Amino acid sequence: MTHRAGAHTPMSNNRNSFMSIADRYAQLAESFLARIRATPDHLWEAKSPCQSWTARDVVAHVINGHRGILALVHRTPPSAAHGVAVSPMADAPAVEAGADLAVAFTACRDDMLAMLRDPALASRRLPGGPLGPVPVEHAADVIGSLEMLGHTWDLARATGGDEVLDSDAVARTHQALIQHHAGLLATGAFDPSTPVPEGADAQTEFLCFIGRRP
Repeated sequence: MTHRAGAHTPMSNNRNSFMSIADRYAQLAESFLARIRATPDHLWEAKSPCQSWTARDVVAHVINGHRGILALVHRTPPSAAHGVAVSPMADAPAVEAGADLAVAFTACRDDMLAMLRDPALASRRLPGGPLGPVPVEHAADVIGSLEMLGHTWDLARATGGDEVLDSDAVARTHQALIQHHAGLLATGAFDPSTPVPEGADAQTEFLCFIGRRP
């Protein structure tokens, strides 16, 4: 389902609009980390809303995506660490038995924050993607927010955790993504939108927009 002209669009004139990109990222990363820490060991193999991925795969994918972006910015190849391997950015890499995914995510979260708080690095343009050749901080604020919100929900849904997302971040990210929807679908890494249930709230509209079935 593509976005319908004239359909309800969540707006964002809120506290997130006045935060720095690094601070907005930090807030989303903290929410994701909280879901990782809340996941009991026996649920890491639980099926997630992402086709063929487990809860563990969802977290490994997010870690791998962080490393891929950082590698582009620093112009060095990504490397495995903390028991999480490297794979193409759209995939989920292998995870060693006993790997601490909270530690692995915290490490790449800290590296991402350091990059976003360095004006010279944050302004480096990525070579392409659904937004085009934009500064990495802009990609992190739009596509990064999509990834963090979507996969926070995926992990929570897979493990019976807290599925409530930050409403301001949902509204801001949904609004920013609308104009890039065709570009997202063209990458093949994002699912088509799903029908929005009658009377859906803003979070449900956003999740349907990014291809989930809440």
